[in-house]
Amino acid sequence: MHSPETLAVVLPAFFATGWFILGGSDIGTGMLLPYLGRTARERRLVIASFAPFFLGNEVWLIATAGVLAGCFPTLEGELLAGQYPVLVALLTGWVVRDTGLWSRGRVRTDGGGRRRALCDAAVVCGSWTVALSAGLLLAALLTGAPYEPVGGPAGVLVALAVAALFAVHGLGFATLRLTGPPYERARLLVGRNGPWQSFALTAVLLGALPPAAGGTLPLAAHAADPATLALLVPALLVVTPFLVAAQVWTWIAFRRRVTGPSYL
Repeated sequence: MHSPETLAVVLPAFFATGWFILGGSDIGTGMLLPYLGRTARERRLVIASFAPFFLGNEVWLIATAGVLAGCFPTLEGELLAGQYPVLVALLTGWVVRDTGLWSRGRVRTDGGGRRRALCDAAVVCGSWTVALSAGLLLAALLTGAPYEPVGGPAGVLVALAVAALFAVHGLGFATLRLTGPPYERARLLVGRNGPWQSFALTAVLLGALPPAAGGTLPLAAHAADPATLALLVPALLVVTPFLVAAQVWTWIAFRRRVTGPSYL
């Protein structure tokens, strides 16, 4: 049987991997909103493609932070202090994007063109900010400097590469969900590969990033005391299957392509 210490190390990697794969799909699609949706109706269609998923996807990021705070409080504090600017940018982008999504649904369809354009800009800018911030955070971890923001050409290149991977992942997701002209635009960039092949490939690449980056962190040395882990880890193991089941149900329930705008 696995010890609580071992499971405590595995759990944050599992939740972070889930966010990169699942959350990466709606973030990447939001990054490409101006390309995929050329008209107001098309942009609503693009947003409708990930509207049922984005809140559930965000739970994985919250779970990652929660596990780090509970099972590795000292390490989490050091990371927060060292990566403060990057994490503030990530959270700001997250809030801006979600504000744009929710505000867009409150704009009247028979008017408010400027407000709708502002909401769309918030979705795009927020999505790019989250992707680039995640890339900068990974760059710091992968280069062995987890306690300070990474700088220089290497950090910029890693951040851009991760953001590009998010965008391609969103493109694959779009080919699975969209119809009409937005689908055709997404399919044009995906190329000859089938929609599922493209999405699966980027999912594997994104999913490999958190374990690779987390391998540089001294998780075992910074774990909470055994009594705390003995309490938290079993509770997490009880909750995790429900999170996975809810995610699977959502993807099954909304597996069909979207043909019309949603509440957003």
